[in-house]
Amino acid sequence: MAWAIEAGQVDLRGLDVELVPSDIQTLNEWALDGRLEVTALSAGAYPAVAGRYVLLPHGASFGEGYGPIVVARGDVDLHAVEIVTPGALTTAKRVLERALGDVRTRDLPFDEVLDEVVSGRAEAGLLIHEGQLTYADHGLRKLLDLGIWWRDETGLPLPLGVVVARRDLDRLADVSAVVREAIDVGLAHRDEAMRYAIEFGRGIDVTTADEFVAMYVNDLTLDMGERGREAIALLLDREPEFA
Repeated sequence: MAWAIEAGQVDLRGLDVELVPSDIQTLNEWALDGRLEVTALSAGAYPAVAGRYVLLPHGASFGEGYGPIVVARGDVDLHAVEIVTPGALTTAKRVLERALGDVRTRDLPFDEVLDEVVSGRAEAGLLIHEGQLTYADHGLRKLLDLGIWWRDETGLPLPLGVVVARRDLDRLADVSAVVREAIDVGLAHRDEAMRYAIEFGRGIDVTTADEFVAMYVNDLTLDMGERGREAIALLLDREPEFA
């Protein structure tokens, strides 16, 4: 999506678009103040910002039987140890607490979680992004896959990230149309879009990046439809409002 906009491959419908890359926890925190007009957001963070933002039906990431994972150096009782997580507002932490109930956690930037476990400073960690694919290279063991847990519990895909627009925008229909077109164009030009995306890949190789994108960019990203809306409502325990 970002590549298509940056490369001028999308009709912006007269909108002035500036791309602002940042990690998901920072975007979640900015959304609390309504800093950006349109932003990616953890699905689990939406209730905290629902007064300012409406959901767009395009641009969401869903895991079909996969999602954030809990890893450790060996077998541990997850109810007896501290689990480092990628942020209080992330979907990963919301689902972790739903799966395990009352557990002891500590929040870190998502890209520090893996090293915290490898180093022994934490006994277990909740991984998102490429760490879900690379943890074994660091000698870690997967103890819980929240995507599988969610699928077995609900029969639905796990909503992870969403795109939201601020309620005070007077051209929500155009914003939504630009987002959908950008995703469509990005999927149609996958190689070019991947070369752009790898610049933000924190040192991972193209094969790993492509595998990760394939996990979370799918038909539900283009338009989540009723199945995606049902999954989001179940995750949030509420009926969310869409643009």
